[in-house]
Formats: sequence, C-alpha cells, structure tokens
Amino acid sequence: MNVGGTIRVPGDKSISHRALMFAALAHGASRIRDILPSADIHSTASVLCTLGVSMPPLSSDLTIMGRGARALRAPSADLDCGNSGTSARLLSGIAAALPFTSRFVGDSSLSRRPMRRVAEPLRAMGARVECADGEGLPMTVHGGPLHAIEWRTETASAQIKSAILLAGVAGGVNVAVREPAPTRDHTERMLVALGATVETHGTMVRLTPPDHLSPVEMRVPRDPSSAAFLAALAVLANTGELELPDVCLNPTRTGFYRALVRMGARVTLESGAPEGGEPVGTVHAAASSLSGITLDRADVPSMIDELPLLACVAARSAGTTTIRGAEELRVKESDRIATVVANLRAIGATAEELPDGMCIEGSDAPLRGRIVSRGDHRIAMAFGVLGALPENAIDIDDRACVAVSYPAFWDDLRRAVRP
Repeated sequence: MNVGGTIRVPGDKSISHRALMFAALAHGASRIRDILPSADIHSTASVLCTLGVSMPPLSSDLTIMGRGARALRAPSADLDCGNSGTSARLLSGIAAALPFTSRFVGDSSLSRRPMRRVAEPLRAMGARVECADGEGLPMTVHGGPLHAIEWRTETASAQIKSAILLAGVAGGVNVAVREPAPTRDHTERMLVALGATVETHGTMVRLTPPDHLSPVEMRVPRDPSSAAFLAALAVLANTGELELPDVCLNPTRTGFYRALVRMGARVTLESGAPEGGEPVGTVHAAASSLSGITLDRADVPSMIDELPLLACVAARSAGTTTIRGAEELRVKESDRIATVVANLRAIGATAEELPDGMCIEGSDAPLRGRIVSRGDHRIAMAFGVLGALPENAIDIDDRACVAVSYPAFWDDLRRAVRP
C-alpha cells in the first residue's frame, strides 16, 4: 500500500473546548478560527448557551461576546454534555462558582464515567456537589462563593486540574494543584495568554486569577490526537509519506510520536509559528519497519488518548509491545484496555490484558474479523487504520461514532491512500 499527500486534520479538541469556555468567561469579543465542529464541542457550546452565553453556530470563524462569569444565568434545563467528559468536568468547575444550581447529564457512556474526582476538590472549595451513586452523572452542582485551595490529585488528569483552575478563575480565588505526574497544560497556556498569572513548579501549578480575562484571539491548531491516526497509517504503509501541517506540538501531547520513533518509525516534527501560546508545526510520517517497545507509567500521560492506536500499530510491529501504568484507560468512553484486547483477539492478533495495560505480539499475518467499538471513537479509528491495510479485512460495527472528535475521518483515511 502507498500513501501520499498533505492532509489537514481538524482543530484540536482539547483547545476547542477551552477556547469556548474562556470566551464565555472573558470580557469582550473573542474571535476563534478553525474550531473543531465535532459532537463533543457542540456539547460544550450547547451547555454554555443554556447558561446564557450568546453562542453563534460553530463555524470556521467564530465571534463570541463574553460578559464574564457573573453574567452567566441559572439554567432552565439540564446541562447535557452528551458523550463529552471534558464538557462535564471542566464546566462543573465554572458552575461551582455561580450562585445557582446546575445539573449535568450525559449519554449512557458518559454517565458511567467517574465524576467524584472533580466533585471532591470543588466541595473543598465550598460548592455542594452531588453525584449519582456518589460517583457519576447526573451531577448536581450548587454553586456560590468559593475559597482558595491547594489540592493534591490522586490521578494524573488534566481534566481535574482544569476544573480546579476554572473554578479559581470564575470564583476569583487563588488555587494550586499538585499532580502525581505532569499532564496536558492547554488550560495554563491559554490562561497566561488571556492575562492570568500561572506559575508551574514541577507538578505544581498555581493560579492567581485576574480581575477580568482578556478576550480569546486565536486560530485553533490541528489536533495531534487526530493526526496520530494518519501518521500511524503512513508508518504501516509499504511506501510513501504523509504531511500533516499546522498540528499542535505541545510536548504534553506528542508522546505517541516519540513512541513511534522509538519503534523505528520515520516520523519528524517540524516546528512552525506558535498560536495562542501553543507550539505548532508539521508532522511528517513515512513508511517504516517497526519493532515492539515497552511503555511505563511515565510515558502514559502524554499519549493517553493514542494508546489504543499504539496497540494496533504494535500488532503490525516485530516483537512484543508492553504498556503498563495505564489503568486510566479503563474509565474512558469504554474500558479501553478490555475493548482493545478483545478486538485484537477477535481479528486474529495475539494480545493479553494486564490490570494496568496490555501486551501485544506483533505479526504480519492477515487480520480479519468484526470490531465491537462500544461507541468509542478512538477504538473505531484505531482499528480503522488496521482495516485500511490491504491484507486485512476488518469490519467496524459503528463507524459513525468518530463524529465525536473527527467527523471526516473515513474520508481523510481514503484520501491518504494512493493507487
């Protein structure tokens, strides 16, 4: 199989969420270009509308008039986050500072995901938060005046950290968060760009909120997690190279590319001009011969979303790949450890489920069978990459679920393959 060409993947999902939230909290007109128009981002936009933000339809050039947190109003309906954990967790931080009650709901998948981890620090700041069965959605947040906090998280999670930082911004109080390992820092970078004082010392982040946030003015970089699927296709191809421009190259998001290089992949990251405090550049990925590697807990945070994809790449690499320290995968859109291993076995690959990860034996034997994605976009896309290889015959049960993060994925996958 030959690959080739230049493909511009969609805007970054994590940054798109945050750009909308900060535009709502800022004072003045924010302009956001190239936002990701996916289902998850529509969920964030919908919740902000329900809270009284004048939110135009998502487009490639979006202007939002923000009036600050105090202008947000009590919702007349539940705040429906769909399948988006980022929407539920980060917006709950804002809701904690608002003088009214907000009830967060989501689909069946999101309702099973843990919310207690964000509820606890928000309670410690002074909000009253109730979770279904003490753990999940629906989650009711009774907001009000908050006080400063220093919080140590048990789990390395950018969503927990960001919920606390957003509560500090909306509530006008100092906050500090210490994590067990560094996680994505998009929230911190955007806060600094908008006038907040953020200090980072190792795994400790401290926020001194400004009186007013400046409006957002940015072009959303392309999503490195979305680009990863096409980079994986390129390195698994027989010949050719793909160019993926304008990708966010934040080092907390590029662990997958570093792992590919360790496996022997011909992958380079070419730096370009920064955007909105984020490093941006071009990913080049070419057909390669790959070997298995071992990943441990320190590797996981910078590639947590790409681990199902790495497991699929490992199934086509020489030798054994072992992933450890990734138990967080069990509480994503699906139990991604169990789902990946079961699907690899279903198509004829050799894989073993570990309590905190998985072990995959590479092979060049044809892979054939049906994938049960469990509605998880990352699972569908990861096995979609394997299915694009000509020697394989893989059927995916729910191809439409990719709309959560990459609506044009199947079209771009076809465009990457050359005759």
